[in-house]
Amino acid sequence: MNIAVIGAGALGGTFATLLARAGHTVTVTARGPALAAIRAEGISLTGAFGTVRQHPLALERLARTPQLTLVCTKAQDAAAAIGENARVLDGSPVIVVQNGLDGVLTAGSLLPRSDCFGALSIIAANYAAPGQVTITTAAPTYLGRGTGAADAATLAWRDVLAGAVPTVALDNFVGAQWTKLVVNMLNALPAITGMSVQNVIDHAGLRRVMTESMRETVEVGMKRGVRYGSLQGLGDRPLRAFSRLPPALGQVLPLRLKARMGDVPNLGSTQQSLKRGQLTEVDFLNGAVVREAALAGVQAPVNELLTTLVHEVEARGVSLAPYDVLERFAALRR
Repeated sequence: MNIAVIGAGALGGTFATLLARAGHTVTVTARGPALAAIRAEGISLTGAFGTVRQHPLALERLARTPQLTLVCTKAQDAAAAIGENARVLDGSPVIVVQNGLDGVLTAGSLLPRSDCFGALSIIAANYAAPGQVTITTAAPTYLGRGTGAADAATLAWRDVLAGAVPTVALDNFVGAQWTKLVVNMLNALPAITGMSVQNVIDHAGLRRVMTESMRETVEVGMKRGVRYGSLQGLGDRPLRAFSRLPPALGQVLPLRLKARMGDVPNLGSTQQSLKRGQLTEVDFLNGAVVREAALAGVQAPVNELLTTLVHEVEARGVSLAPYDVLERFAALRR
């Protein structure tokens, strides 16, 4: 098939390379150094999916309508990236591979004639340099849309993607987006402190803050009437049970997620953005919890604090020591 990948970062580079290896004709969109690097050397993938180098066509904007498009930008860049390519995309199927809650809705509003789907990728991919991606954890990608059972179109696109990368069709995709949002609470503290995800979880104080952010996310979703979808062994019943655990026992959740990562340091996508000098998608992760809490008429102080601290690090370019983070967290309890 002719497949386009919008965004050639860690996940975009991964999907583009694996789809090309599977025999598809792939076009990627990129800018600046990434565009030049891909045109000169292709995309190099190393790590858990093996060592692969492919040479997709690299453009700033799509020039023709593909048979399928994967949108792999950061959440904050999705609307602009889709809008720039809307002329050739509208009416063609689109899969938004993205964190947060808004990706499919954003694509649908900008591409009213397109069949739009969402994908949640659990792959841990590090953007080593333009055109170079290292996979630290190979994991499935989950595909779906809406709150009902996976429909025939979802199953068909699942089969296409599964020929290149492990892919699962999901029922209750919206609920699974909320479950992934809980998992994405792994991202903020590594970005704030400059530590790996594993080291943050190993730190007792930071692990407590992370656990509280996860619990708060679950509670906000429950207030919003969410039925959590199944993802990574998590789902509605386990997450509701987690929300009722004492804080000390609730820490089993981040510890369980760490156990799946292996020993290779995982920076998390938010810290990777900071290291590249880019704005992060924290407003679509922890910030999304704050907005959803407001719609439910409640507060989300832990996620509000983490959102603020990530923005402070963005602005200053300097990480915070764990002690400083814990002092700010303790102030919430006073």
